[in-house]
Amino acid sequence: MNKNELLLPSPLQKITLDVTESRNIDLFVKRDDLIHPSLGGNKWRKLRYNIEKAKKLGKNMLLTFGGAFSNHIYSTAAAGSMFAFKTIGLIRGEEYLPLNPTLSFCKDQGMEIIYISREEYRKKNDQAYIEELSKKYPDAYIVPEGGTNKLAIKGSSEILDEIETDFDYICCAVGTGGTMAGLIKVAKPNQKVLGFSALKSGSFLNYEIKKLIPLSKNSNWRVVTEYHFGGYAKWTTELTDFINQFYKLTRIKLDPIYTSKMFYGILDLIERGIISPNSKIVAIHSGGLQGIQGFQERTGTKLFD
Repeated sequence: MNKNELLLPSPLQKITLDVTESRNIDLFVKRDDLIHPSLGGNKWRKLRYNIEKAKKLGKNMLLTFGGAFSNHIYSTAAAGSMFAFKTIGLIRGEEYLPLNPTLSFCKDQGMEIIYISREEYRKKNDQAYIEELSKKYPDAYIVPEGGTNKLAIKGSSEILDEIETDFDYICCAVGTGGTMAGLIKVAKPNQKVLGFSALKSGSFLNYEIKKLIPLSKNSNWRVVTEYHFGGYAKWTTELTDFINQFYKLTRIKLDPIYTSKMFYGILDLIERGIISPNSKIVAIHSGGLQGIQGFQERTGTKLFD
C-alpha cells in the first residue's frame, strides 16, 4: 500500500475464542484499523467528508484541537500531507520536549503545533471563539475536537454499508460519540448498538449522542460505562495482560485507550450472558494504534511481546 492508498472496504474478520464458542456466538471484527497506516480507523471515516467540504469552500488549511497524544491530531496531520492541506493543531497544555511520538509525526507531516492553555482549550466549542479563530486563520477549515460533526456522522454511518452479513449487535469504542451516532442512525430496528466508553464519566455521552442525531427514532442502543479501567488514558495490568493475550490468540493489536476496553467489555458481556447466546456481533476496530509507542514510553509497559 502506498502512502495515499486506502483499503476500502475494510476487511471483516471472524475471530473464535473459548467464550464465543461456548456461547455459540459469531464475533466479527470490522478491521478499520487496516484502512491506512496513518489515516485508518474511524478517523478516515470522520475526516472524509470534512476534507471534501474544505476543498469545495476553497480552504487550503485544516485547523483542529486535541491533546498531546490525540489520534485525531495525528490523523489530521496525515490527511493534510496526503491531500495537500496545511495543518494547525491547537494542543491542550504546555510544550514538553522532546516531542512525543504523536507530535513528532505531526511535525514531520508539516503540521504547525500551537500550545494553548487548558482554559482556552475549554472554549473549543464556543461560537465566539470559533469565529475569532476563523478571522485569525481565514484560509482554515476548522474541524472539531475528535472530528465529530454532522459530516463525521455521515462518514461513520457508511461502515454498515460495507457489512453484508446480518448481525444482532454492533459494538464500537466511544470518545466523542461521532462514530456511535453514525451507527445508530443507520442500524436496523433488530440490531442493537453498544458503545463502550473510555471515559470514567461516560454516562453524559447518552445526552451528547442524542444531540448529534436529534431526529433518530432508534432507541435500541446504549453506552456501556463499566469498562473504562479508571478513565480516559487510564489502564491497569489486567488490561495490558488482556491486550497481550488477545494478540496471541487473534494476531490483532488493540490500543490501551479505546479498543482494548471495548473488546474486554464485549467478552465479559458474553461471559455474563448479557449479550445473548447464539448472537452475531460486529465489533468496529477503530484504530488508535499510533498511540501505542507513546504509551509504552510513558508507562514503561511493553505490549505484544
